[in-house]
Amino acid sequence: MGLKEQITEDMKSAMRAKEAVKLGTIRLITSAMKQKEVDERIELNDTMVLAIIEKMIKQRKDSISQFEAGGRQDLADIEKAELVVLTAYMPAALSDGEVAAEVAAAVAEVNPAGPQDMGKVMALVKARLAGRADMTVVSGLVKAALIKS
Repeated sequence: MGLKEQITEDMKSAMRAKEAVKLGTIRLITSAMKQKEVDERIELNDTMVLAIIEKMIKQRKDSISQFEAGGRQDLADIEKAELVVLTAYMPAALSDGEVAAEVAAAVAEVNPAGPQDMGKVMALVKARLAGRADMTVVSGLVKAALIKS
């Protein structure tokens, strides 16, 4: 079963169980998926769905920090509840050591001339680590590895 089908099944079970937060969040995911399919006239695969969910997770984290800074804990709590539902669809995160090993392997594979080849390395790493690592951290690791070489 693909990720899209899993999300649809989870939406049905959330409706039956009357889980309002889960249902609302899954409807947001479904809406974002349909919007992307209509806009680009494509059929989404699991990687594309993960990218959409990853973007939604980033938005929620940003919103949580903004709401907490503004003293709106009620809104931050709503975003946190949605974040829990969204993260359930992401694959298991890699450890720091595994991420560092993937970055080192990608750097060795690309054989960069220097920091100017960061885009080539990041393209390779992003394909391998999509949804399993924070790309901000990965970017820092790649930059550090390219400066050393």
